[in-house]
Amino acid sequence: MARFDSLADRKTWAKGMRLLKKNDRVLRRLIEKTGPIKQDLHKNYFGTLTRSIISQQISGAAANSILRRLKHIYGGKMPTPTEYLRTDKRRLRAAGLSPQKTAYIKDLSEKIESGAVELRRFYELPDEDVIRELDEVKGIGRWTAEMFLMFSLGRTDVLPVDDLGFRKAVQRVYHLKELPGKEKIEALADKWRPYRSIATIYLWNSSGEEPWKPEHTDVKSG
Repeated sequence: MARFDSLADRKTWAKGMRLLKKNDRVLRRLIEKTGPIKQDLHKNYFGTLTRSIISQQISGAAANSILRRLKHIYGGKMPTPTEYLRTDKRRLRAAGLSPQKTAYIKDLSEKIESGAVELRRFYELPDEDVIRELDEVKGIGRWTAEMFLMFSLGRTDVLPVDDLGFRKAVQRVYHLKELPGKEKIEALADKWRPYRSIATIYLWNSSGEEPWKPEHTDVKSG
């Protein structure tokens, strides 16, 4: 069984902060100004992925409203895959789910039920294997998988180069003339390994950026 450090572990954070401060003087100033950041993990894996699908291309307020109505169907909690599959589409539509998003969550539920996607096994898989499995689900792309790695599995070395909020934070904190692309960010972040997730969270935090903004969510149909 694989053993991965977790962002939820205080010792891991402390070790990561020490390395980042040692290797990057810009991050050192940022970390010393901010102090430790408490990171709680989202352990309802199906619920987390469902929320990410619902949030695609709509405002946070609209997403929260749909989530409230969806949970109302199930007594105030997120459904299980089985519960979701047993729900009449008309009730899902009344909760505000579009036909497309209804189908995306259905595909996720069916893959979990069939064993094609084994969420509870993800904690022992390398990052890229998790991303590959989630990429097979309709409506889930690399960005959503990376957020899942960070905020559900607590992986410490994720670098979401496609996240606009992160790229803007890098540009501002490192005083770059242009919004950095993938190659620039990867080169800059090489000295953050194996704690690129921690560096990313500090950079998000520096601009008051919430890491899971609906407008950042990728959409992959098929």
